[in-house]
Amino acid sequence: MTDASIKQYLFEQPFFAGLAPEYIEFLASCAKKRDVGKNEVLFRYDTRAERFHVLCDGRISIEVAAIEGPPLELQELGPGSVLGWSWLIAPYRWSFQARAEEPSDVIEFDGRKVLEHCEEDPKFGYELFKRFSSLMSERLAFARRKMMDEWSPAGFA
Repeated sequence: MTDASIKQYLFEQPFFAGLAPEYIEFLASCAKKRDVGKNEVLFRYDTRAERFHVLCDGRISIEVAAIEGPPLELQELGPGSVLGWSWLIAPYRWSFQARAEEPSDVIEFDGRKVLEHCEEDPKFGYELFKRFSSLMSERLAFARRKMMDEWSPAGFA
């Protein structure tokens, strides 16, 4: 995937819809294509978060680490999904784990470079933060429902 095709792909994604063309161009300049093998972990819980991803092809599982045994799958994501927000919020540590269910292609963004630009251009930062805060809300609500379904502790709804 070339820089031009990354830029075109971003223009077509609902997550980035309505962003000014110069913001899309900047994001594309911070991005590269990455092939992810089956069962490869994109990021692990509580490790340093410095990037985010858009899934182009394949399936990625968002998981929460268990004290014992395998992680709990919270959500399975498909093409067009955005993964990762921890690069945006201190202390910049991953809140979940992401693992490829099958060979997958992602666009990987340099979160540090994007975050620096958010500080330099508050309008850009606000536009991006609105999108990521919506994503955070959605993922956290989904995680809560999934954990309640799986663990169903008495007295909790």
